[in-house]
Amino acid sequence: DIIQRILEENVTEPSAFQWQSQLKSYWDPTSESCTFRICDAKFDYGFEYLGNGARLVITPLTDRIYVTATQSLHLSMGCAPAGPAGTGKTETTKDLGSALGKPVYVFNCSDQMD
Repeated sequence: DIIQRILEENVTEPSAFQWQSQLKSYWDPTSESCTFRICDAKFDYGFEYLGNGARLVITPLTDRIYVTATQSLHLSMGCAPAGPAGTGKTETTKDLGSALGKPVYVFNCSDQMD
C-alpha cells in the first residue's frame, strides 16, 4: 500500500514528504546500532522486547498519528492522543512504541473516575 501510494504520487526524491513521513529503520555498522527516522526525528532502538504481537492495519490516520507523535517526542514533549472512544488511539500508540522498541504506559483517565 505504501509503495503503491508513493508510485501513484510520482515521488522521486528522498526529500518528498510522502517518503519522509514513513517510519524507516537504519543500521549503522560503525556504532552497531539501529535508529529509526521519520521526518526530522531520529530515535535509537530501545530493545524493549514486547513479544511478537499483532500489527495494525496502516491507514492515513495511522500515518498521521505516527508523524505527530514522533515529532512531539522529538521535541521532548509528551504525546496524549485525544478523541472519540474506539478509534484506535491506544493501539496505534502501543504499535509505535513496539516498532521503536520503547515501553508504552497507558493511563486511562476520565472525569468519571473517583
